[in-house]
Amino acid sequence: MKKFRVIVVLAGLALPACASPGLDPATNAPAPDSAATRLGWGTPTAGDEFNYVGAPDPAKWSVHNSAGHNGNGVRSPQQVTVDGSKMVMTGTLNGKTAGVSAKFARQKYGRWEVRAAGSGDNEYHLVSILWPDSGNWPCDGEIDYAETTGNWNLIESFQHYSCSNSQTSASKALDVSRFHNYAVDWSPAGIVGYVDGVKWFEDTDPAHQPPGPMHQTLQLDWFPDATADGSGEMRVDWVRVYAAANTTPAPTPTPKNSL
Repeated sequence: MKKFRVIVVLAGLALPACASPGLDPATNAPAPDSAATRLGWGTPTAGDEFNYVGAPDPAKWSVHNSAGHNGNGVRSPQQVTVDGSKMVMTGTLNGKTAGVSAKFARQKYGRWEVRAAGSGDNEYHLVSILWPDSGNWPCDGEIDYAETTGNWNLIESFQHYSCSNSQTSASKALDVSRFHNYAVDWSPAGIVGYVDGVKWFEDTDPAHQPPGPMHQTLQLDWFPDATADGSGEMRVDWVRVYAAANTTPAPTPTPKNSL
């Protein structure tokens, strides 16, 4: 995800002062401050609650085993684990870190929501994005709907579009070390982002729409600089995917010879 500087910055909205409470233990329902609950997105169609122990579920996730972002460090399967309640990615002093890509909900349009937190050295960036199934980047776009770029008190978004990797962006002051619910609603009408159920960015330009299906990717990326190297961590409580807006089954056509 090669970064260029901001073209457009959209103003954020004020968020509730209360911390995100997570799931209701009695119902296992989303917290009131999730976009899914506030906006009535219904029942998830796919996702992962991370209620198991060990490596990320191989039926749901591809774990990166490759060079890091822009060739910095490495992404290693050893650096990501599930502890029974959340997925944890850890980054070392020398840039050994992690990333995963969802095998589920590879689709054009839909709603994604992730409950996550991150902390550590500012050389590490928390990244929650939709990546093109085609792998044809940058031509097929990229929706970074929750990302840090060296400041754990600021959440940012980047909408990549076109083969020239043009971008729009938004930023909002937020304590990313605390868990928050980050969501994106992608429809033909545009791309809308939410933090704790409150809209904070929107892009309705048809020219900025990704051309094909996408999927959830989570990364703890390393951006080494002139400062002393430190460790970092990304924690993910859950990932949930919901049906796209105004999607209903197509009516069954009536046979031509029916009475």
